[in-house]
Amino acid sequence: MQLNKQQRRILETIDSAADRMISVSHQIHDRPELGSSETFASGLLADTLEELGFEVERGFAGIPTAFRARKGSSRGPCVAFLAEYDALPEIGHGCGHNIIATSALTAGVGLGALIPELPGQVIVFGTPAEETDGAKVPMVNSGCFDAVDAALMIHPYNANYTHTEALAYDAIQISFYGKASHASAAPWEGKNALDGVLLTFASVNALRQQMRPDARIHGVITKGGVAPNIIPDHTEARFYVRARERGYLNLLSEQFRACARGAAEATGTRVEFVNYESGFDDIVNNTTLAERVRDYLVELGCAPFKHAPDSFGSTDMGNVSHVVPAVHLLIDITGSEPLGLHTREFAQAAAQPLADTALVRAGKGLALAGYDVLVDPAFLAAAKSEFEAMLGHAPGRLPD
Repeated sequence: MQLNKQQRRILETIDSAADRMISVSHQIHDRPELGSSETFASGLLADTLEELGFEVERGFAGIPTAFRARKGSSRGPCVAFLAEYDALPEIGHGCGHNIIATSALTAGVGLGALIPELPGQVIVFGTPAEETDGAKVPMVNSGCFDAVDAALMIHPYNANYTHTEALAYDAIQISFYGKASHASAAPWEGKNALDGVLLTFASVNALRQQMRPDARIHGVITKGGVAPNIIPDHTEARFYVRARERGYLNLLSEQFRACARGAAEATGTRVEFVNYESGFDDIVNNTTLAERVRDYLVELGCAPFKHAPDSFGSTDMGNVSHVVPAVHLLIDITGSEPLGLHTREFAQAAAQPLADTALVRAGKGLALAGYDVLVDPAFLAAAKSEFEAMLGHAPGRLPD
């Protein structure tokens, strides 16, 4: 790999900090925190960045466990590395967010060491609650990414992929209101709110035949009644409605609501809807950026990359990718052992030596690509041109 003096210094800086980066990863892994409660992880990352010369804003964008750490001048290009650090209930870091957090930290530390000599600015964003409400969504909506030219992150997985095919989704809660009565002595006096929920599930199952192959609707009953001898007068269920593209998802979400409204009509109940989490957009992979990160990672010792997995979940990085050229590469931390995300086995893998090596290497690849964003105007112009060709608007806030 032919690197110039500055690029070699990035790698040397990361090598000298590698043990500390791994220690941060293990500390976050050993103290898993749920979304919006990541006080330890957020504080540890922010403290580390501040100690290494970054200007840190805690509680960024009004989100208690978010932060923005900056180095450099706003009078040039800006590259951002995105850190996630929330864990899963009971499982812990079964999505490997300790790796995401520390690879972003590592990239920021490596590139940040050269900032006095480079045009522009490097930012490390702490973005909480990816598994639930998705802090990147309000951050996008409030304009936090408007001055960013490229947003880079990696996600641990069981193989290497250049692209992530993440689905857009809406999180919809349905609440049915009926009339309670004795389920044996006078059931005819009741209006069964549980029947409203059950009929919604049946209607959704009937809808599936007409859904596109990329679409998903899945839900659980969170309140079904209090006793079998009482006609339930209030029930609730929560659903995720997903699709490959936001445009089709909007249509599918309305079809879902129509299923619930029909169920309410059939049972004589009333239904209400609320979006109980932020909606995520589909991810727009910027190939120009992604292939640059990929090429660096391969040169640094990664196994070859495939294009994209057959299926994935959803991520608030999708919302970011609609306003700024962005990447969300998947990197192998299991040695190609087919461990699934959101499992205890993957959580265990996220603190093993393979994962430690992967996070340091990922930080190097991200930092080198970030360096190119700052110093190579043609490369950045190509990434922005691809973005505009795919989305029909220039980077920045979404058009009204």
